[in-house]
Amino acid sequence: MHTSHPAGRAVGPAEHRAAVATETAAFAAALDGADLTAPVPGCPDWTLRDLVKHTGSVQRMFSVLLRRLVQEPPRSREVELHLPTAEDGWADWLSASAAVAADAFAGTDPDAPMWAWGADQHARFWMRRMLFETLVHRTDAERALGRRPVIDPALATDGVDEFLTNLPYATFFAPHVARLRGEGETLRFRCTDTDDDWLIRLRPDSFGVEPRTGEGAATVSADAGVQGTAADLLLLLYGRLDRGSDAVENTGDEELLTRWFTHSAF
Repeated sequence: MHTSHPAGRAVGPAEHRAAVATETAAFAAALDGADLTAPVPGCPDWTLRDLVKHTGSVQRMFSVLLRRLVQEPPRSREVELHLPTAEDGWADWLSASAAVAADAFAGTDPDAPMWAWGADQHARFWMRRMLFETLVHRTDAERALGRRPVIDPALATDGVDEFLTNLPYATFFAPHVARLRGEGETLRFRCTDTDDDWLIRLRPDSFGVEPRTGEGAATVSADAGVQGTAADLLLLLYGRLDRGSDAVENTGDEELLTRWFTHSAF
């Protein structure tokens, strides 16, 4: 897994945990005076209230998994949500969800082995996953309110890495990902502001990020590629930015790019 970051900024569990709090605070602040019935462009059929409920619920559910250090897939996702009783209580409820997460983080060794649906079978997987659930939905909320989201480049780069590294394991809840197969075709994703890049190879039985094999790895040609700032690339991968946007540049095999973006969303 490629995890280098600009200016030596390694993004690990400590930063993930801190960023969950920061991102949730920004999300909650955006709700001040907001119409919670507003539609959310990034999540069709959801209102802003639905988005808040989902984000806080995910934080609370992941916190339960972390406290239990589950060793197998949970049979139920039911957790006590303590939903607000008043319409004006959603921002406080979301903040309380982040406090629940912070408490779970404080009592959990990020290196503790536990079940995870992705590549990293340790508690740190869920800390990282919680961050990007929160961060992406924070941008959804801001966009729903007509604001232009800002994402820290180092966090965005880490988010691109987290998405691409775990996507091959997502077929149990995103079955179309299983259609990302091929005969060795390659796609390169590059962050123009952090100079990080990932080479994906489609194989007959699977796909994944190719390991970097030296300084020349970034110059290996690919059949298709997409580049943009780390923030724009992250939003693109999550389907929040259109591939035709001027914010990103597409090169190479158009059919391959279409196949990727048709089947990689979750």
